[in-house]
Amino acid sequence: MTPSNEPSFRESVDMMYNRAVALMDLSPGLEEKIRVCNATYTVRFGVRLRGTIHTFTGYRSVHSEHMEPVKGGIRYSLGVNQDEVEALAALMTYKCALVEAPFGGSKGGLCIDPREYDEHELELITRRFAYELIKRDMINPAQNVPAPDMGTGEREMAWIADQYKRMNTTDINGVACVTGKPTHAGGIQGRTEATGRGVQYALHAFFRDPKGMERAGLTGELDGKRVVIQGLGNVGYHAAKFLSDEDGCLVTAIIERDGALFDDKGLDVEEVHRWISKHGTVKGYPDAPLETDGAKLLEAECDILIPAALEGVINLSNAHRIKAPLIVEAANGPVTAGADEILREKGVVIIPDMYANAGGVTVSYFEWVKNLSHIRFGRMQRRQEEARHQLVVDELERLSADTGIGWQLSPNFKEKYLRGAGELELVRSGLDDTMQTAYQAMAEIWHSRDDVDDLRTAAYISAIGKVAASYRAKGI
Repeated sequence: MTPSNEPSFRESVDMMYNRAVALMDLSPGLEEKIRVCNATYTVRFGVRLRGTIHTFTGYRSVHSEHMEPVKGGIRYSLGVNQDEVEALAALMTYKCALVEAPFGGSKGGLCIDPREYDEHELELITRRFAYELIKRDMINPAQNVPAPDMGTGEREMAWIADQYKRMNTTDINGVACVTGKPTHAGGIQGRTEATGRGVQYALHAFFRDPKGMERAGLTGELDGKRVVIQGLGNVGYHAAKFLSDEDGCLVTAIIERDGALFDDKGLDVEEVHRWISKHGTVKGYPDAPLETDGAKLLEAECDILIPAALEGVINLSNAHRIKAPLIVEAANGPVTAGADEILREKGVVIIPDMYANAGGVTVSYFEWVKNLSHIRFGRMQRRQEEARHQLVVDELERLSADTGIGWQLSPNFKEKYLRGAGELELVRSGLDDTMQTAYQAMAEIWHSRDDVDDLRTAAYISAIGKVAASYRAKGI
């Protein structure tokens, strides 16, 4: 729970924005234009469930239309309110600009606990919410393109896409009205893992930055680094899985809403995830001790702390006890403005949310492009690539035989070299390139300016500069 003496999430975003623009040369008018939220639509609708009418409140906020369509997820949570949605929409503007996804920022939310309803009821609610937004062009492939967020996923996106197509039967690009769909319904491979994969690539980029590593007091590679994950939902699970399985990190703690598991030797992420999926809780997990006050483990000794759930979990009440030298904001706004100041003074390096969790919108961009082009990535060139690689392998083997050298290709070389890139490989390649490029843009500001002492300010300066350039190009 965020202390009452701290600014709200919306106020925190504005404070961080103001800190960055104070270091930029923007006119007061343009500075204000970029800061404010353009519009927020509030809808209240009724759905007949269990013999009675239930009224729901939902929001769709558009922060900036410097580029269209605008982009941003829809979350289902009892904590949804206008201020939160507008703050998240602002973050989407900056996030898209930072990673050069050609979208403005938007966000949506429905004040609901999805666990209280069965699948059929959720479909009725989702379709009615979508109907209210679609008929006002708040969902449209050319104007406003939602995606999954907390409490929603592929299933809800498929319902929304179908609802749009029912209402716009002649729109040939209708499937592009929303991203994060199942692959069999116009989605793209790699979207489900995208935000967690992006967290991994963000850490790869950071560990290639000697100056950044020095500031965090870290050395070496990711292999063996101790990681604490808060939230084992879609983002936290994939980040933890990839870091442990592929990079050799030790996930020493997993924090959930009803407790936390801890093991210095490293937890089996897949087993913990399987247990939570089956039982809905970390309680009773047999292979690691349970800490009932999970928030305590945010303060555990580790190399990397990854908050991957709600905003405001690191705040004035616990910031001074955080021991991690590096925090990666996989969630939106997990560190409050007050905590951010304390941590910066302690020398903690924070990889900010607008960059660290940008994998989702990046791969959503790829899905949107795929939907508009009406062809999956790799379909045209994959077999041609394989045929060209086969020519090289055949020539090497011929030379070996003709000259009598007798050398052989390494085991699995032929299999790996001859396999052309499919959709998943291309998506991961594009995401990796995007995260590297965005990090380099932030790091250049961070390391070259004496008045910028943290990555968050560098990220805001990079993003705001791109948004400002877009508005200037429009003559604003």
